[in-house]
Amino acid sequence: MLLMQFSERTADFPRIDTWTPEEIRAHIAFMRDANAKLAADGEFVDAQGLAGPETVRIVKAAGDGAAPLVTEGPFPETKEFLAGWWIVDCAGPERAVEIAAYVSAAPGPGGAPLNMPIEVRQVMSAPDGEL
Repeated sequence: MLLMQFSERTADFPRIDTWTPEEIRAHIAFMRDANAKLAADGEFVDAQGLAGPETVRIVKAAGDGAAPLVTEGPFPETKEFLAGWWIVDCAGPERAVEIAAYVSAAPGPGGAPLNMPIEVRQVMSAPDGEL
């Protein structure tokens, strides 16, 4: 799983809500092309971009049949947020790093590569025979 995680500390580019419509279109076109290439290579499983942190809702069960506790964003105490992900089925960790480096360089303002931090994590599976 490749995770686009951002924070003010790790993102040295302007927030996407300040980009021009052309810059946003170019960025999304790059992501679509990357997904199409991964699909053509047989490595694509899923990918999604997420809405901004201002749309977040944290839900916690209250117990005893009470209504859940819902906290709405944005959260000033939260320094990082998940912007999107890819799930890829590739030959190994080295290939996952190659894919992460490629999508890290998606274009941003002025077409310059963003060099976004991409977290690479293996998806956990149940022990054999458990599912």
